[in-house]
Amino acid sequence: MGVSGSGKTTIGQALAAALGWRYLDADDYHPAANVAKMAAGTPLQDEDRWPWLEKINLVLKQQKDAVLGCSALKEAYRQRLSAGLKDFRVVYLRGSFELLGKRAAERKHRFMPASLLKSQFEALEPPRGAIEIDVAQPVEACVAAIRAALAK
Repeated sequence: MGVSGSGKTTIGQALAAALGWRYLDADDYHPAANVAKMAAGTPLQDEDRWPWLEKINLVLKQQKDAVLGCSALKEAYRQRLSAGLKDFRVVYLRGSFELLGKRAAERKHRFMPASLLKSQFEALEPPRGAIEIDVAQPVEACVAAIRAALAK
């Protein structure tokens, strides 16, 4: 989990490959109305997110092992995602506003404009008890640190 540009897809896909698990991108489960809102530069509100998070939770319940890339910025969102799951670990991909702003500006996301990064940092509730990864380091180092933490 983390804000836009933190590497959820890049690190998540690399981690899933290393573990031999399936990678799920939460962005694939947004309803069209959410996509349109974000593409227009409008931040989502909680009422926009609840059905999306519940849908992802149902998908997760159908998986044996999976890595999910999802912003999950608030504790309530993480609780909704993990409801009824036996094993749910949170990896917090942490980076500075400057670093992630630069990354977001350099890439073209299919619907998430870089202009929404500030609102994501404002909404962010850093998780307690999560595996915390500094995303300023290379992807391989991030994956190795996550794997080591998962093995504990």
